[in-house]
Formats: sequence, structure tokens, C-alpha cells
Amino acid sequence: MAPVARKPSAPKASAPKASDGKSFVQRAKPWAIIAALAAAFGLFFAYDLHQLISFETLAAERERLLGWVAENPVLAPLAMVALYALTTLLSLPIAAVLTLGIGFLLGTALAAVVVAIGATLGATGLFLLARSAFGERWRGPVERVLSKLDNGFQENAFQYLLVLRLMPVMPFWLLNIVPAFAGVSLRAYVGATFFGILPGTIVFCSVGAGFSAIFARGEVPGLDVLSNPALILPLAGLAILAAIPLAYRRWRGHQARRAADAVAP
Repeated sequence: MAPVARKPSAPKASAPKASDGKSFVQRAKPWAIIAALAAAFGLFFAYDLHQLISFETLAAERERLLGWVAENPVLAPLAMVALYALTTLLSLPIAAVLTLGIGFLLGTALAAVVVAIGATLGATGLFLLARSAFGERWRGPVERVLSKLDNGFQENAFQYLLVLRLMPVMPFWLLNIVPAFAGVSLRAYVGATFFGILPGTIVFCSVGAGFSAIFARGEVPGLDVLSNPALILPLAGLAILAAIPLAYRRWRGHQARRAADAVAP
């Protein structure tokens, strides 16, 4: 009796790997973060919240705000830290007005500490989001570009970032995320951000602390108060002083390479 031919069994469908779900989450994570930040940014303007943080509002509500600060000497600075951190995280274009307003409400010293801490917290949050979402994908290309500009960037990340913070040659929000793709450590980022923005923050807050005279004249201040060369030139000089060690190190490296090339056969 001839044996009965067995039909080849259909291959069993393999169960989806657990890593597939993780892979999808990893792929979706960057765009989910971008969508959330963009939505929050859009809602800020859709509900005209930017009009609440303006010089006109400060002029109209200054007595009430000063009274609230006096009644809440601990809560008020903490609330302003949180507000500034959120403003920096979302890259809202109200930082200058907010800095000057906090300077008026808290005075130069306390306001500078509040703003510097809030800005550092918000910038660090954006740095960590960018590093976790896009760091591995963009780190290689960014590091290659930086190595062409200056091979010492990774070795002197703190000093480079400090100079860029002191002399804002690129937008603040962009400088918050670029180091995430350049291999800058969290410690170097936080330290350079805090100390780099502190001198300018002190100057801005001192300007805001002087708004009482403007309000007493029945006037409303504007951002033109920051265009005074007496404010800009000292900050530029400080940035140049901070850049001198980097320039000297680059010059020494260049001289060493020239000497090595001269000795080589």
C-alpha cells in the first residue's frame, strides 16, 4: 500500500517580538516630544497668554503684583522659578520681558538668582529631552561638524559653552539643544549654562529693578532699555576674557603641530 503523502504544514506565524513594540516606541518618541512641545507653544498664543506677560500688564498690575510678592516671600520666588523654567523649556519668546519684570518685582539680587535657576532648569530639561529623543541619531553628524571647526570642543566643552552663553551668537533655544548632540556632559552643560547666563541676568534684572522711576513718570518701559551700550559692552568684554584661554590653547596646539611637521622627515 502506497504511503499517504503528507501535505507540508504551513509555517507557524512567529509571535511578535517584544522588541518590536519597544522599537516602535523609540521611533515615535522624538515626534511625540516635538508634537507636545509644539502643541504647548501653539496653545500659549492661541489663548493670548503672551499678552499677560507684557510691559503693559506689568504697568497696570504692578501694585497688586508687588503686594502678592510681599505677602508670599517664599512662594512668589518659587512660582517665578517654575514660570521661567517652563518658558525656557517651551522656548517662548517672552524671556526678556519676564526677566525685566522679575527684576522689578524682586530686586536685582534675588531676581538674578530666580531667573538663573529657572532658565537653567528649563534649558536642562530641553537638553535632556533632545538627548534622549535625538541624541543617538544626530550625535555622530554633529560631532563630525564640530571636529572640523575645532578638534578641542569635546575636551573643553565647559569653556566653549560658557563663552557661547556669555556672548549669545546663536539663539538661546538653539544653544539649549545643540550640546545634546555634541557629547556634552550634563554636569558641564548645567555649570556652563548657570554661570554663563548669570552676568547678563544680573544686568537685565538691575534694569528691571529701575522700572519704578519709569512707572512714576506714567510711562511704560520697552525692550529698547536693553540697547544701551553701557549694558552691552561690559558683557561683550567678559565674553572676550572668557574666550582668551580657548584662543591661547588653540594657538599652542597650532604651534605644536607646526613644530611636529617641521621635525618630521
